[in-house]
Amino acid sequence: MTQRTVLFVSDQTGVTAETLGNSLLTQFDGVEFSQMTVPFVDTVDKARRLAETIDRIADEEGLRPIVIASFVQDEVRAALLECNGLVLDVFEAFLGPLEAELQSLSSHTPGRAHGMVDETKYDERIEATNYALAADDGHAMRDYDKADVVLIGVSRSGKTPTCLYLALQYGIFAANYPLAEEDLETNDMPRGLAPYRAKLYGLTIASDRLRQIRLERRSHGRYATVQQINFELRAAEALFERFRIPYVDTTHSSVEEIASTILNDTGLQRRVRP
Repeated sequence: MTQRTVLFVSDQTGVTAETLGNSLLTQFDGVEFSQMTVPFVDTVDKARRLAETIDRIADEEGLRPIVIASFVQDEVRAALLECNGLVLDVFEAFLGPLEAELQSLSSHTPGRAHGMVDETKYDERIEATNYALAADDGHAMRDYDKADVVLIGVSRSGKTPTCLYLALQYGIFAANYPLAEEDLETNDMPRGLAPYRAKLYGLTIASDRLRQIRLERRSHGRYATVQQINFELRAAEALFERFRIPYVDTTHSSVEEIASTILNDTGLQRRVRP
């Protein structure tokens, strides 16, 4: 398998370069990528020093490193372009065409993508995140009236990370409830969830993947046995079908994809943009 070095470089945190870059790299199955993130390259001197490092990597490996960058400062970008690497700049690719279409020059202000430009939206994200933490794993059910959505599913099906992503990225108030064995044996809606039936959304997962996750967490007892896992998943999916609760299989989906599916299926509106 071919191996290539990839650098995510930015004059700020590097989140934009990482997000787009990783999306692009997933399209190449036959290449193994050695990745590094270099944030806060915000001066010409820093860019030149990084260019020297990239040149050194190119000499050692005999292949040009791939540099996925997000610079709003033209002079910093120009300094990095002198390196012996394939430099793909996010802002350079899109700002020019946008300026032409809008007939307006961009501000070229660093930090706009992830800075606290709108304090109200920032506060909404924090409030939603605090709610997700307080209402995690079946806690604070008395506060489910505040929830936009309540995720239900068996243990380790992806409820907590999805709730936190919905909160932090979109300001969605998301609670989650774990379907325990005693819930699944009754063949009925757990009593505490009945008033919130319209807010419920289910998560399921393939049995072999769930067993792998559970073995890493707690390998002893019935928790990670094939029999227990198969029972829980069958009972949970039967519950979803019986009460017409929409659900998604999380086996091969990222948390971003799961969250987008939930928003699309439920019609929930994002309080803030990601």
